[in-house]
Amino acid sequence: MKKLFFLVLIAVSTLAMAQKFKIKSGDTKFLKGTETVNVVFDYANMKLLKENYTEAEYIPRRIEELNKKTEGSGEIWKKQWERSKEELWNPKFITIFNKTLSKENINTKLKENAQSPYTLIVKVKWVYPGWDAGIMKQPAKVTTELTFVETASKKVLCEIESVDAPGDQWGSNFNNETRVGEGFAKTGKTLAQRMERDLK
Repeated sequence: MKKLFFLVLIAVSTLAMAQKFKIKSGDTKFLKGTETVNVVFDYANMKLLKENYTEAEYIPRRIEELNKKTEGSGEIWKKQWERSKEELWNPKFITIFNKTLSKENINTKLKENAQSPYTLIVKVKWVYPGWDAGIMKQPAKVTTELTFVETASKKVLCEIESVDAPGDQWGSNFNNETRVGEGFAKTGKTLAQRMERDLK
């Protein structure tokens, strides 16, 4: 009976945290036949946790929280956090997006600092790191605004909103930054899946 209760609880939690993905304007048909799309990640106005902390507010709070548990761990975490965007989150988004389209024999690929007539701007709006306590856990959530523009003119061609993309893995994952990375991977995968019809 307890096992059934936990399975129901997990199922309800999963449904409650489903990603909302909405095309606000335009479409991606203009990208058909385009091999490389430049991609830019914008974290300037990112908010964190339910309190909507700015990054400048969140980092010292997190450092203090970790140092109370283990002296010096806060500073170690800060270095990991600062590397996460370039070494984990951005690559996860790009890699999963490219892999998803490649499986459908679509050659369009995202690449940072690419020479391309089109650019995808990934504006990161909100991040919730989630938590993992072994038996109980909550996935990370990532909310982004995805905007395709003409690189030269900055003319907006397609606007997409992705809300609460879940970041989770099978088994335990006690690293906040890794869980967030899975949220970026989910966002990239969903975007590629939605673009498949336009690009075939």
